[in-house]
Amino acid sequence: MCPPQPDQGLPPPLAAVPVPWKSTDPCQGHRESPGALVETSAGEEAQGQEGPAATQLDVLRLRSSSMEIREKGSEFLKEELHRAQKELKLKDEECERLSKVREQLEQELEELTASLFEEAHKMVREANMKQAASEKQLKEARGKIDMLQAEVTALKTLVITSTPASPNRELHPQLLSPTKAGPRKGHSRHKSTSSTLCPAVCPAAGHTLTPDREGKEVDTILFAEFQAWREAPTLDKTCPFLERVHREDVGPCLDFTMQELSTLVRAAVEDNTLTIEPVASQTLPAVKVAEIECSSTNTCALSGLTRTCRHRIRLGDSESHYYISPSSRARITAVCNFFTYIRYIQQGLVRQDAEPMFWEIMRLRKEMSLAKLGFFPQEA
Repeated sequence: MCPPQPDQGLPPPLAAVPVPWKSTDPCQGHRESPGALVETSAGEEAQGQEGPAATQLDVLRLRSSSMEIREKGSEFLKEELHRAQKELKLKDEECERLSKVREQLEQELEELTASLFEEAHKMVREANMKQAASEKQLKEARGKIDMLQAEVTALKTLVITSTPASPNRELHPQLLSPTKAGPRKGHSRHKSTSSTLCPAVCPAAGHTLTPDREGKEVDTILFAEFQAWREAPTLDKTCPFLERVHREDVGPCLDFTMQELSTLVRAAVEDNTLTIEPVASQTLPAVKVAEIECSSTNTCALSGLTRTCRHRIRLGDSESHYYISPSSRARITAVCNFFTYIRYIQQGLVRQDAEPMFWEIMRLRKEMSLAKLGFFPQEA
């Protein structure tokens, strides 16, 4: 009989295992020969020898694959480490560069702050100096304005109430008789020689000039030059009127022996910067004065002659003083009076007709001529 078929899901039959066994199947019609058994035994031995070799081969393959994986992982890690080190080095260099930039910016900021503070202090100091100078100039200007206002007020009173033709004797004490005027010190102004004008027809003026009591007659050329100057009064020495006065009167009157000092005196008179001061009392100490005074009280600095000097002059803002004799003082004063009068005319402070103004100028020219010749008023 045939053996029953195994059910599905059961383990395989023993016949599937390659082990030798002896069949007891009654259906088997013949028995296995001894040669077949020998072959079976040999095959089993061969199979037994091939199993350990395959296992060793598999182990070798697994070891080689694991080593390859380990080597590749090690190379990858080394590359990552090298890349990380390179990035870290770049970041360190960037940090160092930024640190240097920060230090440079901090240094520049400190220098800028220091320069700004220094500039601010400098500006404040300059502003304080300018303010002090401005206050000083303002104070001086106010003093000059007050002085000029007083002078203008006195001049207006003089011009309104007195003219060369009819002077106001109350405003001019020097015109009074000696018994009424009394003793005086300083300058003595001479009476104007232009009480009336001589009859003459001036071509430039176009009107008749009346004679004065002394029989003086106006020079038509001089009057024409004065009229032209009066239309546009100026202190420029190139105009014909002033050029003649400078050549004929001012220059000779201020021509002293000491030529260098004479030039300085003439420039100071023309610029209205000369000051005449009376000499102080001899009882005052003269220790510091000797350092700035350029002459003695017994020698005139302009003429060089031995004279008793009761006045001294100062040029501009200089601290140097020069002692002058009465004759030199009279010559300088005559020129100063002339320039003062023409400055008043230029500023519009003299409200007179052309004829009285002309004769006043002629009187001032006469004083310069007399002073040049050595005539000067004696001081009381």
